[in-house]
Amino acid sequence: MSHVPTHVPFELSGAELRDAVVQYATAPIYHDNLDWLNHDNPYRRQLRPQVLPHLDYDKVPGRENILDYTSLAVQRLLTSIYEADLVFFPKSGLNGREEDFRAFYNPGNRALGERIRPALERYAFGFLDDEVETSGKWTAESLDAYLDSLDTSGGEEPSLSERAIRNSSDPRRAARMWLVQFAPDFLSEASPMMRNVLGYYGPAQSEWFKVVIDEYGYGVHDTKHSTLFERTLESVGLESDLHRYWQYYLNSSLLLNNYFHYLGKNHELFFRYVGALYYTESSLVDFCRRADRLLRDVFGETVDTTYFTEHVHIDQHHGRMAREKIIKPLVEAHGEGIIPEIVRGIEEYRVLLDVSDFDFSEQIAWMDAQPELKKLHDPVLRGMRQGKVDAPVAHLVEPRGELSNTHCHEGDELCHIVSGTMRFESGLGSSLTLRAGEGVVIKRNRLHGANIESDECVYEIHSVGDYRKCLS
Repeated sequence: MSHVPTHVPFELSGAELRDAVVQYATAPIYHDNLDWLNHDNPYRRQLRPQVLPHLDYDKVPGRENILDYTSLAVQRLLTSIYEADLVFFPKSGLNGREEDFRAFYNPGNRALGERIRPALERYAFGFLDDEVETSGKWTAESLDAYLDSLDTSGGEEPSLSERAIRNSSDPRRAARMWLVQFAPDFLSEASPMMRNVLGYYGPAQSEWFKVVIDEYGYGVHDTKHSTLFERTLESVGLESDLHRYWQYYLNSSLLLNNYFHYLGKNHELFFRYVGALYYTESSLVDFCRRADRLLRDVFGETVDTTYFTEHVHIDQHHGRMAREKIIKPLVEAHGEGIIPEIVRGIEEYRVLLDVSDFDFSEQIAWMDAQPELKKLHDPVLRGMRQGKVDAPVAHLVEPRGELSNTHCHEGDELCHIVSGTMRFESGLGSSLTLRAGEGVVIKRNRLHGANIESDECVYEIHSVGDYRKCLS
């Protein structure tokens, strides 16, 4: 018998991984933008490649660090990698964007993305291993009891995000920011789900396809769910072209959307997707009822909430279908050994919902607090100069029009303007004008950016860690 070479599983880590990430992200379509918005160009995604060589992609963060900048960078990378499998065209046609179209879909770009994807997925979703435990003996009966015990309704109790919008100093701004967070999912709705419709696996495949057909409006474009969401966006003064608001997507919004691509792309996680599908379809009904009421309370009768009211009508049916026509037949066909994976999909999705709810509510609080955080500049600077904290400082000089694309920091920072004028951006529709002698406290993990509005701006970024220590 001839000698068979030893199989070496593919794995990328360390400097090799970092170099591969940088090679992928330095494609021109991923460079920084000169504008806060992408204008009808779904191929342009700001990945901030100049920062990526300095990040560590090997050490999987715990939940307490899942909202830091490396995680945001990884989620942006994964979104671009996953979406190279999907067909996107600008609403106004290619018309001058042909080069970007070819660059996004060319085999080299996709191959570079697939090379780094497994390692980035380990970084992005590895924390769930510590968050979810599904050990023990599971049976069809215990699965039924577990599913019966789940509170999928949510009832009338508003989420942290919903309370943040209602209690915001600017509820309309907060609600627009909220709708923008859904855009990566809702504008290409059911695309991750489609990954599991392909293939050959029996009657459950046909049942799953029925869910997809509903999402796509039974082939009628005007009733396709993504079309309904476009109308919601436009009715509140937002544009509906894909990834126009890329720079305003929160870390957790991308995390939640990418989770379904992760499960759908990696078919060994098929049964996890089955669980997540069941929970999603079962829990959307009451969420959509509350969303309809919230948007009408905030915007009045001019808002189009058909996207949400349509889900109220169909998702109750989808939840039952997922349980009776997909989960049950799959357990009968493949045995009770698949049940822990189904349960894990449900529990992981619930964890991600909590992470997303917290992240968004914190971002709205941060946007609302901008005037107060600007006032804190003077006392924090004074405390820092008195030596209350040892704060490394970065000295920066930037010309007019220099745009610091959105990012976040792993600790509190103090931005101090030495000369010139900066527009400090803290969210969609939320900004401060900072002049010489002024500044703002930048809170840990909060999305922000800046634009220079004078011929030159000299400023300092002080890494204070916890700004409250400067006030004690």
